[in-house]
Parts: sequence; structure tokens; C-alpha cells
Amino acid sequence: MLAFVVRRLGTMALTMLCLTLVVFFMVNLEPNLRKLSISQLDMRSSDQHIESWLQRNGYRDNFFVRYGRWLGVVEKQPNVNAEGQPVPRFSYCNEPAEPYYGGILQGDFGCSTKFKTTVSEKLFPALGATGILMFWVMAVMVPISLLIGILAGMREGSRTDRSLSVASITTTATPEYVSGVIFTVVFASWLGWLNGSAASATSQGVTFSNFTLPVMTMAIYGIGYIARMTRASMVEVMTQQYIRTARLKGLSFGAVVVKHALRNALIAPFTVIMLQFPWLLTGVVIVEVMFRYQGFGYTLVEAAGNNDIDLLLGCSLVSVAVVLSTQLISDVGYAYLNPRIRVQ
Repeated sequence: MLAFVVRRLGTMALTMLCLTLVVFFMVNLEPNLRKLSISQLDMRSSDQHIESWLQRNGYRDNFFVRYGRWLGVVEKQPNVNAEGQPVPRFSYCNEPAEPYYGGILQGDFGCSTKFKTTVSEKLFPALGATGILMFWVMAVMVPISLLIGILAGMREGSRTDRSLSVASITTTATPEYVSGVIFTVVFASWLGWLNGSAASATSQGVTFSNFTLPVMTMAIYGIGYIARMTRASMVEVMTQQYIRTARLKGLSFGAVVVKHALRNALIAPFTVIMLQFPWLLTGVVIVEVMFRYQGFGYTLVEAAGNNDIDLLLGCSLVSVAVVLSTQLISDVGYAYLNPRIRVQ
């Protein structure tokens, strides 16, 4: 298992390197660079001024040199003013006015041109806010979906199974932007139960009022998906020979489900549950923008809309790391839960 984890970590590092190279190339295309320079200068800036700004800030250097600077393996160079004196590229990020190594490997994610601060000071608080949202979504979604799936799969074809299956398919077929609008209209506008907004959760603390709608919107979609997977796994387990043997030995139906069927039925849903974390991190974009919740998704949209290159690269790096890490945890956990799985 240790050798397997080490090999997977090496593969993860190589995958992250390749994906960040692709993202770095995409965000540094010519239209994006011109948009960035115009946002830092003026809408009426001439082509000469735009080109001068790009050259002065190193965006006309060799592509692999710039990528190496972002990684932290190539030395960063300061700008030079009209008097020939070295000055920092972005004064609001406290960059030194001298050559230095500063990149991802040194823990320096760069400078946010949209928010006028370092990427770390903007990205990690946003991740923390999204982490709180993800925790409560999982706390609501996982127990409810497992319970629905187990109840539906215990007696295949029963009225309970059909009713819960229809409800699960309905929630899975409803996208977040639809359920979010419905919940807002019903609970906030018509009934007036929920005052405030999700945006206040980031500044005034998490309360039931300002946190209910985003959690409900995200959980309602995932509940149906996990419940369907749990139901399918439970149905398969309940037809196994050892279940029939346990019933023939005189065990009650409830004892058979709890002692024999439940653990084996939860092996497949475990993988599905772990894969919900990448979906929550990227799928939260719609919900956070809809409810003005200033977390990771909201920050990603702002970075993309304003071509904030360093912040966009930081968000991409975090997304890739979360996806690869959850896949590794899912594989390791599946091997431990299922004794028939052996790492070759």
C-alpha cells in the first residue's frame, strides 16, 4: 500500500505539472494579456502603451521562462523605471525591487491584479469560506442520501422503493440554478422565513438564516445521486447467497440488513461520496454567484472575468490538487473497505 501511495503521489505531481502548463498557456494568450493590460492602464490606452506595459512587466518574455518564474525555478526580475532604477512590478504586493526566487515552490502564488493584494491573502480565506459551506452540505447530504438509498434497496420493487427512487431521480435531474431560484422564491419571497443573504455569512458569521438556502440548493442535487448509487448497491447485496443463508439460519430481516448487508452495500457509495468533494469545489461556483457568497467559486468567477492571471492560476492549482487528492483517498479507502481488493 505504501508503494502504491508513493507511485500515485508521483503521478499526481506529474499530472499537476502538465495541467498547470496547459492552464498557464490558456490564460496567457494574446487577447487575455491585452485585456489585463487595459484593465491596469485605461480603456483609451494606445497599442504602444499596452505593448510597453506588457514588456515592462515581463509578459513578453519567453513562455517557458514565465512559467518557470511562476513555479519558482527561474529568478524573477524587477521592473525598471524611466530613470533606470529597479522597481517592483506590483507595489501593492510588497514585491522586492531586486531579483529573487518566488513561486509556487516557495509558497508565493503571485499577485492579484483585480483585488490589489497577494493571491494567498485572497484565495485561502475564500477556500475557508467554501470549506464551511462544503462541510454543512456533506453533513446534510450524506446521512439523508444513505438512509434513502438503504430504505429503497432493502425491498426492491416495493412501494417505498418506487417512491424514493422517483424522488431521487427528480432531485438529480434538477440543476442547482433551478433549485436555488425555487428555494429563494418559496422560502425567502413568499414565506419570508429566511432573512438576510448568504453573502452576510462571510462577514457576520454563519447563521441558520443566511446559510440555509445555499446548503439546501447544493445538498438537494447530491442527495438523489448518492441515494441512487446506494440503492443499487443495496439491491445487489440483498441478492447474494450469504444473505439468503443468514435468513435461513433464522436471523430477522433487520439483523441481516444491519450485520451483513449494510457494510458491503456502503463500499460503492463511499467512492461516490469522496468524489463529491471535487464537484462541491467546482459546482459551488453557480451557488456562490447566485447567493453572493464570497467563497472559492465567487473568487474564481471574479478572477476569470477580470483575467487576473495569478489568481486564476492559483484557483486552478487548488482545484487540480483537490480532485487528485480525493481520488487517491477514494482508492485507498476502497481497498481497506473491500478485502477482496489487493494492490498489485
